[in-house]
Amino acid sequence: MRTILKSAPSPTRMTPPASPLAPTFSESLMEENIEAAEFIITKWDSLSDDYDSVSNTASLFSNSREEAKQYLSSVKGLQKAMQFLLSHQPSSEKLVRAQELMETAMKRLEKEFYLILKSNRFFLDPESFSAHSSSRPSASRSSFSDFEEYESENESKDETDSIPETQRVSLAAIEDLRGITEVMIKAGYAKECIRVYKIIRKSFVDEALHSLGVDSTLNSQKIQKMDWEVLEAKIKNWLHAVKTVVKTLFPGERILSDQVFSIALAMGESCFTEISKGGALALFEFPENVAKCKKSPEKMFRFLDLYEAVSNNWPEIALMFSCESASTVRSTATNSLIKLGDAVRTMLSSFETAIQKDTSKSTVPGGGIHPLTRYVMNYLSFLADYSEVLSDIVADWPLTIPSPLPEPLFSSTDNEESISSSVSVRLAWLVLLMLCKLDGHATMYKDVSLSYLFLANNLHYVVGKVRHSNLKILLGDEWVTKHEVKVKQYASNYVRMGWSKVLASLPENPTAEIPVDEVKEHFRKFNSAFEEAYTKQTSWVVPDPGLRDDIKISLARQIVPIYKEFYEAYGGMHLKKEIWVESFVRYTPDDLGNFWSDLLHGSGSSSSVTSS
Repeated sequence: MRTILKSAPSPTRMTPPASPLAPTFSESLMEENIEAAEFIITKWDSLSDDYDSVSNTASLFSNSREEAKQYLSSVKGLQKAMQFLLSHQPSSEKLVRAQELMETAMKRLEKEFYLILKSNRFFLDPESFSAHSSSRPSASRSSFSDFEEYESENESKDETDSIPETQRVSLAAIEDLRGITEVMIKAGYAKECIRVYKIIRKSFVDEALHSLGVDSTLNSQKIQKMDWEVLEAKIKNWLHAVKTVVKTLFPGERILSDQVFSIALAMGESCFTEISKGGALALFEFPENVAKCKKSPEKMFRFLDLYEAVSNNWPEIALMFSCESASTVRSTATNSLIKLGDAVRTMLSSFETAIQKDTSKSTVPGGGIHPLTRYVMNYLSFLADYSEVLSDIVADWPLTIPSPLPEPLFSSTDNEESISSSVSVRLAWLVLLMLCKLDGHATMYKDVSLSYLFLANNLHYVVGKVRHSNLKILLGDEWVTKHEVKVKQYASNYVRMGWSKVLASLPENPTAEIPVDEVKEHFRKFNSAFEEAYTKQTSWVVPDPGLRDDIKISLARQIVPIYKEFYEAYGGMHLKKEIWVESFVRYTPDDLGNFWSDLLHGSGSSSSVTSS
C-alpha cells in the first residue's frame, strides 16, 4: 500500500474542539467525505491502462467540467478524512478503504493529466500561450475554479469581445492541469504527475526543435567535415532557429510549467529544465563546434553572426536557465562566445597578415582601382556593421604596432563613448596597412603621372567606402576630410606631371610681342606635347565620374586660359592670311575641351589626335 499519508499535511488545523460531541460530529463528517469520494471515484474507475486507446469521450475532464470539479473536490475531502483518521483512528478499516480510493483516484487523475496534455498538445504551443498569458489568471492562482470564474465573468460579453477559441481551449486545459497537479502533489503523487508532464512536453519541445532544424546529432566531427557552403546554410538556419527558440519556445514552455505547477514553482522550474535542457545544449553547442572549424577571413562574418546571436540572447538564456541544474546550458552558451571570440581574433590576424604579405607585382591597367583596395574596403565596411560585437571581442586584445606612427590612426569623434575605440584603432590600422601597400604598387608604374592617378583613384575609393558605411562613425569626419585633401593632392600632381610639357610649350606671357619663328615653335611644341599626352592617356581611367570631372576641370583651368590668349593673339581668324597658321595651329580652345571629354574613360580607342 502506498504510504502517501507520511507526506500529508499536518491535521492539527482539523482537530475538533475539546468537547464530548466533537469526535462524533467529525467522524460523521469524515465518513460523508469518504462516501462522496467513493461514489464519484468508483463511477469513473473504468479507464483503460493504455492511455492511447482511450477516447476523449471516456475522459472525465472532457465529459463534464462541473463533474470534474466535483471529482477534485471529493478527492480533497477524502484527503481531509484520511488525515483525520490517521490522527484519531489509525487502525480503522475506513482508513484502509480511503487509502484504496485515493490510489484509485490518483491513477485516474494521472491518466486524465496525460489525456489533457496529449489532446491539447498543440493548443498549448508556447507561441500562442505566451501571447495571451499576461492577460490571463497568473501562475500564482492555483484553484481549479479560476477558469470557471473567468468564464463566468465573460458570459455576458459580446462575442466580438470574447477571446479566440484556441486561447479558450488552452486556458481551460491549463486550469485543468493546474487543478490536477494541486491535488496530486498534496496527496503525495508529485512524482507521477511530473513524469507524465515531462514525457509529453519534452516530446513537443524536441519535435519543435527538430522542425526548426536543430540537430542534436550534429557533433564537432561532422561539422568539420562539411563543405563550407553546406555549413553556411546550416548557420543561416541556426540563426533563424535561435530567435524562435529563445524568444518563443523556451519562454512559453517556462510559463506553461510555472502555471501548471503554480502550487510548487520549484517543481515547475525543474520540469522546464529537464524538458528543455537537451535541446538547449544541442542548440548552443552548434556555434561552439563551428568555432572549431578551419578559419579563414571569408568566414568571419558568419562567426560574428553566431557570436552576436548568442550575445544578444544571453540575458534570456541566463534568466531561463538560472538554476544550478541548468548550469551546463549557461556554460555551453558561454563557451560558444569564448570560442567564437577566439576564432574572430584569429581571422582578424589572418586578414592583417594577408594585407601585409600582398605581393602582387602586376599593375592595374590605366591606373584604376586595385583588387586589394576593393577587397579590403568591402571587407572592412562589412566589419564596421559589427562594431558593437567587435568591441566585445577585441576589448582586451591590444593592437601591437611595429613602430611609432607620424600621426594618429584616426581622429577623435563624438561617438567614442558608444563605440569602442579599440575597434576604431584596429580598423584604422588595417586601412593604413592597405594604403601603404598601394603606395608600393604606385611605384610600379613607369609614368609618374599615372602613379599619382592610381593613388588618386584608390584613395578616392577608400574615402567613398568610409563615407558611405559605418566606418565613418568609427574613423571620424576628420579622417575623411584629411584623406579627401590627399585625393585632391594626388589628382593635382597627376595634372601637373601628366600635362607639364603641354604647359611648358606655351609662352609665359601669351599676349606679349613674340617673333614669328618663336610663335611657330610654340605652336609646334604645343601640338606635339598635347598629342603625346592625349594619346598616352587614352587608356588611363578614372572610374568615379565626380573625380573624373574634377580632374578635367582642373586641366581646363590650367591650360585653356593661357592657350586661348595665345591662340587669339597669334592663331585667330584674323591671322588666316598667314600661310603658316593653317599648318601650325591645329587646335582651337574649344577643341581641347572636346578631346578631354573622351579622356580618362579607359577606352584606349584613340591612337592619334586630329583637330575638329
